[in-house]
Amino acid sequence: MSERHRALAWEARWALPTAIASFVAVALVISSFFVVGSLGGGGQAEELREIHAHGGDIVLSNVMRGLGFALLAIPLLYLFQAGLLRSERMRSQFRPLVVAAPLVLAVASVLSGVAGKEAASDFVAGKSQATLSVREATSECRSERKDDAEGFREEFGTGEEALSRCVETEREDDAASNAIDDASLRPAVQILQLAGILALAFAFIYCSLNAMRTGLLTRFWGSLGIALGVASVLGLFQLALLWFVYVGLLVAGWIPGGRPPAWAAGEAIPWPSPGEKAAADLASSGDEQAADAEPDGNEEDETKPRE
Repeated sequence: MSERHRALAWEARWALPTAIASFVAVALVISSFFVVGSLGGGGQAEELREIHAHGGDIVLSNVMRGLGFALLAIPLLYLFQAGLLRSERMRSQFRPLVVAAPLVLAVASVLSGVAGKEAASDFVAGKSQATLSVREATSECRSERKDDAEGFREEFGTGEEALSRCVETEREDDAASNAIDDASLRPAVQILQLAGILALAFAFIYCSLNAMRTGLLTRFWGSLGIALGVASVLGLFQLALLWFVYVGLLVAGWIPGGRPPAWAAGEAIPWPSPGEKAAADLASSGDEQAADAEPDGNEEDETKPRE
């Protein structure tokens, strides 16, 4: 069996597991937000109090999200391998980076949950102190009351007591922010998140571009994957979940109309450019017109004298 046939056999064997991994990953990431959907809504102090009170939900949410991120390595690797088979321009040296991107984000998600619990415990225990002075907090509250009087009244009420409540809230939020910044795992989480996001952006762009060039992805979905790589850097990773659902349907062969021909051929079948497509349509139209104008050999020649 040739190397190409072995690669195609590998693609066929892993198509369904890859599709399932894509769907499960998306479901886990989305579900992780619903687990903690009822939490939050206040300032950082209130957020840390809720994390401390619902520590189990926070851990569950971060573990689910981390597992979802980890599973995304499977469809990315599958698409990378399929493109590598059909393109000499792809470099196998980038395979570890493509796989590592979602795995790094998975680790960052789990550690972020641990760091959040640590910060919440320190804040509730009174170990973190506000660096914002009463005078500074009072100045901020007065500016807030001046800029948005209605919103200020709704949150803190009226009179001097309202100003005191605002000052207290501002200083509590400052102490909570300090607790978050002082968490022992905070620097590691920030580094891993940055590295994971940048690596994921590269994986999106590299895999989508080459899959589109070889005909594995249509121009629309290839261009969308490239755009999502940029969006991930801007913190809009949630938009990429739809792309992973499509990839799962694609590799399983559940797309209406079937997969692009490059999948079955085992070689690149690039999509024609708009100019090439227009030229092909024009040539086809010209051939049809020529065929219509060609005389039928079975018809009697009208110019031939009749006997």
